[in-house]
Amino acid sequence: MIVILAINIYKMPYIQSKSDTDQQFYYEDFGSGQPIILIHGWPLSSKSWELQIPALVEAGYRVIAYDRKGFGKSSVSATGYDYDGLTKDLYEIITQLNLKNLILVGFSMGGGEVVRYLTNHGADNVDKVALISSIIPIVKQTADNSNGVPEKDLMGILDQVKTNRVTFLAGFHKNFYNVGLLKHSVSEQQLHYDWSIASHASPLATIKTAESWAGTDFRPELKNVTVKTLIVHGDADQIVPIDTAGKQAAEGIANNVFKIIKEAPHGLNVTHADELNKILVDFLKD
Repeated sequence: MIVILAINIYKMPYIQSKSDTDQQFYYEDFGSGQPIILIHGWPLSSKSWELQIPALVEAGYRVIAYDRKGFGKSSVSATGYDYDGLTKDLYEIITQLNLKNLILVGFSMGGGEVVRYLTNHGADNVDKVALISSIIPIVKQTADNSNGVPEKDLMGILDQVKTNRVTFLAGFHKNFYNVGLLKHSVSEQQLHYDWSIASHASPLATIKTAESWAGTDFRPELKNVTVKTLIVHGDADQIVPIDTAGKQAAEGIANNVFKIIKEAPHGLNVTHADELNKILVDFLKD
């Protein structure tokens, strides 16, 4: 009887996909109140929200953080790593958890799921959204996006992920936090922690999602972002430069609050956690 009671109380932190019987999504669910879904960046997992979750729960929200397929504790799929596929996963999580009047928060590549969700499913069930260090609207340098990352640099990243992934990830996370010879914005332990999370992700998922965030142009979809939107970007971001991302997003999204965090790197959710948390909570309470 005691064993049965314990099982009934315990809630398995997995969602079984109804469209793919081999796919499970790991999630963590905290607090109560209006639901917030946190969508992590590449190539990490829901663990990257560690410093935001307590502040949001304390502010009175229900906070759900999940692992994208192939990352963290979610299972790996052979397909579905384009933004339509990833957004389908997000929709399934929202539907199975029966979330209403929700808030979507996307970090880095997670901003793509936010915008594509509004494109594919509309804003009827969405109250607000936030784009943190986001790739929105475009990463790649093109003829009409001179401030983007040159294609040769993006191809270099993809090549390294394919041929030298584990070693590449160690250097990537130094750039993530702008760590250099004379500047240590985070500890060696933080770098190793991130490397451990990223290196244990599926190689296939790591490659395919990188192709998605590097190659998708969301500029035509900005008109679909009709809800109130928070945009936060660091002006020292070396991964997704503010000129190609945050500033363009602020110009293209009608109803937005744009916050620039001075001298902040891409991983400002760690290096500037207190400042980011205050910006987030103030926006949500406004």
